[in-house]
Amino acid sequence: MKKFLTIFIISFVSQIISLNSFAGSDGSVEMKKVDKTLETTSEIKDCFETVNRGIFAFNQGLDKIFFKPVAKGYRYLPKPIRSGTSNALSNLSNVVTIPNNILQGQIKEAGINTLRFSINSTLGIAGIFDVASYYGLNKLDKEDYGQTLGTWGVKEGCYFVLPVLGPTTVRDSLGSMINFSGGDAWYNVTIANDTTYFENSDYYYSRLTAGVDFRAKNLEAFDSLEKNSLDLYASVRSLYLQDRKRKILNLDETTETMNDDDWEEIDTQ
Repeated sequence: MKKFLTIFIISFVSQIISLNSFAGSDGSVEMKKVDKTLETTSEIKDCFETVNRGIFAFNQGLDKIFFKPVAKGYRYLPKPIRSGTSNALSNLSNVVTIPNNILQGQIKEAGINTLRFSINSTLGIAGIFDVASYYGLNKLDKEDYGQTLGTWGVKEGCYFVLPVLGPTTVRDSLGSMINFSGGDAWYNVTIANDTTYFENSDYYYSRLTAGVDFRAKNLEAFDSLEKNSLDLYASVRSLYLQDRKRKILNLDETTETMNDDDWEEIDTQ
């Protein structure tokens, strides 16, 4: 029963976590257009499209009845709480970004992220305050094991949509599995190993909060995508595959909407 509950919780929170696949280092997404220079119809390997569309509809329903309302409620929290939460979660993500910087040969970036993590975890009180930026160590893009596999030449394989977990590819699914096989230090100290200072629930709460924080920042972006897309499924598929390619190629393209400072702008709208 305990194993079943663990699997269920991971799957449940992953629906909103998977949305972070679209996000940049500032938790923002670009949802205005499909860049044909990065993707063409012939390149899409949607091997199970009929089944994928059914699962996508189920996930959209789950978002509407749970994640979106929670994200709206989250916006009512005071701005300092939301900004501090975003900072702490961003700081925590470095435990995955740093090893992937190294695996991709990004030694300079690994050094910067290591310094940021050390400074913000101490002087920034567990990352609540982004002290490192005051020293000129600005936030960099997140990296994950799916991106690393891509830089190593591993093809993306078929695109598919998982119940609750959302959009992915064969390559990105393999990358996600590495997190639960020793590749995520936060997972290791909270779940994989018995520690005195952390509980299993600490991992689940942090991941769920990261998803809600991201969803709250991008409510308008997702609403606009849904409103303006003739085929929402195809639009999300295109955005996902484009964004993964951009990140693997480390293209210097900014995404629209919000960083932590934009919480104040949201409050005035």
